[in-house]
Amino acid sequence: MNASYEWLRAFVPFDMSPTELRDLLTSRCATVDDLVSFREDLRDVVIGRVVEVKKHPNSDHLWLTKVDAGGGTLLDVVCGAANVSADTLYPFAPVGAVLPGGLKIEKKKIRGETSEGMLCSAKELGLGQDHEGIMALTVTAEPGSKFLQAMPIGDTCLVIDVLPNRPDLLSHEGLAREIAAATGGSVTRPE
Repeated sequence: MNASYEWLRAFVPFDMSPTELRDLLTSRCATVDDLVSFREDLRDVVIGRVVEVKKHPNSDHLWLTKVDAGGGTLLDVVCGAANVSADTLYPFAPVGAVLPGGLKIEKKKIRGETSEGMLCSAKELGLGQDHEGIMALTVTAEPGSKFLQAMPIGDTCLVIDVLPNRPDLLSHEGLAREIAAATGGSVTRPE
């Protein structure tokens, strides 16, 4: 049985991570063989807060930014987007991240200035065709937190080995009942 983590949350409210839900279901009723993330290609992207923006000294269309991506140090990032502004959250790909399409982010000099990552547009993340500017975020999240946890764009599939004596677990509603029984919640049918 393949079950959607987000769909289960629509049936019964809970605040467990997919890993915690896997452990709960495995301990109570059925072995969860695997967790498959549908947006695994964005696992390296984090939330970055631009702290400072100034013109690039060797370019008319580039900006030098200081980005807080968690970890306590500000990173120097060269950005070509005209919509970059201070005190704004953006998706940030740090050095070593691999974006959809296979683009690997490396520390490099751009017109004489070091760039330690990339502020991303929706197109670079595979989330749309907008590439005119970087994707400003309106979420409440700490710099350095995972982009996929802050944005409701990913889902996780739970691959469940249902035993023959538990046919009630062969549907999302049946799994939701089991989760509700374990957590003290109540099941509601989503609209």
